[in-house]
Amino acid sequence: MPAAGLLDLIGTDFDISRGSPLPLGVTIRRGGIQFALFSRHATAVSLVLFPPGSDEPVAEFPLDSRFHRTGDVWHALVRGLDPGIGYGYRVSGPVSDTPPILHRFRPDLVLADPHARAFDGWQHWGSARAPGNLPRPLRSLVVDDDFDWDMDQPLNVPLRNTLIYELHVRGFTRHPSSGVSLPGTYAGLVERIPYLKSLGVTAVELLPVQEFDETDCPLSDPATGRPLLNLWGYATIGFFAPKAGYAADTSAGGAVREFKALVKAFHEAGIEVILDMAYNHTGEGDERGPTLAFRGIDNEEYYLLDPATGGYRNFSGCGNTLNCNHPVVRDFIVECLQYWVMEMHVDGFRFDLASILGRGRDGEVLANPPLIEHIAADPVLAGTKLIAEAWDAAGLYQVGSFPSYGRWAEWNGRFRDDARRFVRGDPGCVGALAARLLGSPDLYDNHGRNPCHSINFLTSHDGFTLRDLVSYGTRHNDANGEEGRDGDPGEVSFNCGCEGEAVGADAASRQAVESVRRRQVRNLLAILMLSRGVPMVRGGDELGRTQKGNNNAWCQDNDIGWVDWTPGQIDEGLLRYFRLLIAFRSRHACLRAEAFGEGKGPGGGPITWHGVKPLGPDWSWDSRSLAAEWTMPDRAPGDATALYAAFNTWREPLEFRLPKAPAGSTWRIAIDTALEAPDDIRDPGADAALPRPGRLWVKDRSVVVLVARR
Repeated sequence: MPAAGLLDLIGTDFDISRGSPLPLGVTIRRGGIQFALFSRHATAVSLVLFPPGSDEPVAEFPLDSRFHRTGDVWHALVRGLDPGIGYGYRVSGPVSDTPPILHRFRPDLVLADPHARAFDGWQHWGSARAPGNLPRPLRSLVVDDDFDWDMDQPLNVPLRNTLIYELHVRGFTRHPSSGVSLPGTYAGLVERIPYLKSLGVTAVELLPVQEFDETDCPLSDPATGRPLLNLWGYATIGFFAPKAGYAADTSAGGAVREFKALVKAFHEAGIEVILDMAYNHTGEGDERGPTLAFRGIDNEEYYLLDPATGGYRNFSGCGNTLNCNHPVVRDFIVECLQYWVMEMHVDGFRFDLASILGRGRDGEVLANPPLIEHIAADPVLAGTKLIAEAWDAAGLYQVGSFPSYGRWAEWNGRFRDDARRFVRGDPGCVGALAARLLGSPDLYDNHGRNPCHSINFLTSHDGFTLRDLVSYGTRHNDANGEEGRDGDPGEVSFNCGCEGEAVGADAASRQAVESVRRRQVRNLLAILMLSRGVPMVRGGDELGRTQKGNNNAWCQDNDIGWVDWTPGQIDEGLLRYFRLLIAFRSRHACLRAEAFGEGKGPGGGPITWHGVKPLGPDWSWDSRSLAAEWTMPDRAPGDATALYAAFNTWREPLEFRLPKAPAGSTWRIAIDTALEAPDDIRDPGADAALPRPGRLWVKDRSVVVLVARR
């Protein structure tokens, strides 16, 4: 029977009965709460109940295996119980003292429910650790899913018209300069919607918002000795639950309501919400990590283990790897995705280290991965965007070969590297640039895919910011407490003649370096927005944001990891260029082709290649220039009849002879990255006349875009 203190929560009509094994997790039924937990190897399970806000249980109910177990599912229906109650499980099972250690049951701990929709105990950012640096108890919460969505529906923006803006919920508004009333929260991000709308982006891609322990970082700031925090959140514990520490509302279930309000507000503004999901591993780490849920519920089923030792296979680089193609784990992942679509109304998902989703029980790469196919074919997920980070931490690289089933798009790492190399002036890059401008047909013109399956990006959360990409030749990660060893040592970057902010250079030299850097940033962005496929930009890059050369800011919950909105820190010229460049792309369907091949689908007009002479592209190893011409058969009245872009990454200017403009049209200058703002990009309808008709002078390391108008 329950302790007396629980009677205020459950009333006097309390009883516990057998219940049902499905669905897993918690289900609110008339007059009670249904609990169901999967554990194949458990020998005993107890349901433990907590008052909201308390770490001390007030009732514990051993589940009789004769009545409360069906197959591998332990279940009970507790009548007289209302939403708001906290709960967890004690799970007992076999103990292994010698290798292979396959089971790691801890009946001394109360474990979180993997299917929990909300948690109690970690509502305040940085509060997940108790004295002694042990994790504070994480209590699963029963919450009511009721929410007034009004007429909210998925936006279903076509992929060809999508422009993704990657951001971090906390980092985007946590800086004191953000100007929001609730910094670092879901509600604070909502306050920034007008800004995002003004940029012209169609979707935000949020770094992980599922429950994790931000205090699990073992590192300290070498300058101050203060513990560092896990800012990014790629260490999920509660895959169904929005991170409580990102909510301004700290009441029971407050994070659920606040996240739903965020999605509703973004949809009202016409912006989709895509979530970054890290199903490749959990926050429990290896055998040295905490036992919070999966490990203590059924370690052998949830994780990939070495059969000889029981050690964790580590294809994620984070200590463990989820057993994604185990039928139970596969169902868990699909149910989780369905929940975020049905109950949270999100529009799509980006899958971290998605190649792991295609590995089998022994870590082998499966030819036809059941999980990836299931997600692609699931009817509930049919309208959602699916984006794979098509590699893992063990060297499996599947860009262009990730199993797509006609549905999966990919982060195109080849686009990132090829665009950077070309702009840096590396030899042998002209052919690769042409392929990227076309939407990477060398990678995606197969298995029913199209240019929209290429998610084109220059930078992401993982690596240099765009500003740092042209300011640093190597990483500067000393603040991470790992003596600068962490982060990618081989980023394709270029410091433009001086490492860092060039504070020691004389004024003239500093000005010259900064001028080249601004030009290179504009060049990179021009290539991104002129390329077929789906552009993705890193939040803050449009402001000229720097991380001072840190290319792995996962543990920098400070000025390095936050967006600085201080007016003096914002590059207003770059921000204007960014906005007008997005608008330029949206006006010209030829840049957003729906299919490969001339005339196939909207925007499917041909691209004609030129060099310094019409129809004379130079594909040689030493070439540093290329010109492209787009025709627009499906243009609207009054639109440009064609586009022409000349790319010159040579260290000297080049003169391009222009092809004839379409009949009745003349070429006019829309973009010239060699010029400073506001002349670098023209307002719509304010295109400039060519100084010499038929010829175009393109300065060194610059891009010029022309429009043909009648």
